Amino acid sequence: MPQIVGRMAPEFALEGVLNGKFHTYRLSDYKGKWVVLFFYPLDFTFVCPTEILAFSDRLGEFKRIGAEVLGASVDSKFSHLAWTEKPREEGGIKSLSYPLLEDLKKELAEEYGVLDEAGAVALRGLFLIDPDGIVQHATVNNLSVGRSVDETLRVLQAFQYVRENGEVCPADWKPGTKAMTADWDKSKEYFAHAK
Repeated sequence: MPQIVGRMAPEFALEGVLNGKFHTYRLSDYKGKWVVLFFYPLDFTFVCPTEILAFSDRLGEFKRIGAEVLGASVDSKFSHLAWTEKPREEGGIKSLSYPLLEDLKKELAEEYGVLDEAGAVALRGLFLIDPDGIVQHATVNNLSVGRSVDETLRVLQAFQYVRENGEVCPADWKPGTKAMTADWDKSKEYFAHAK
């Protein structure tokens, strides 16, 4: 996987679906906002709807902290549309509250370094992109294990805190807990109080 963290996020202009309507989504449309871009393998599968709905059900938490969520897979916008019309109790993702992008040519998955070795589907890649378009975080899971919305929110809030305050966040940092100054002498204040 090519190194993407710390670099400008690859731009895209892809068709997607939201609320039964097709639209072209561009990363540049989100300039000035935080973006959570995540890839999933395929529509109408097993782990995928659990992740997609978990992010959808908590979209308000992302929006409250100035972040947008976008999902992408190698499926067509028509497959996305059909899946968003299927009830949840039947394995569908009805009432999804953010766009799903089509990556039929697999170019986006390849640019973000998450296309599986066989070149068939995207691995479970997740990227946090800051308001300037720089990738601040990337995580990739193999196909069989879903991601955590709680951890995504925690990491997003940590990067927002760093951006706003100029401090750095230690392991397991959460909003409201102490951060530290990235200076050897000043960091000792943090270590003196750490347990």
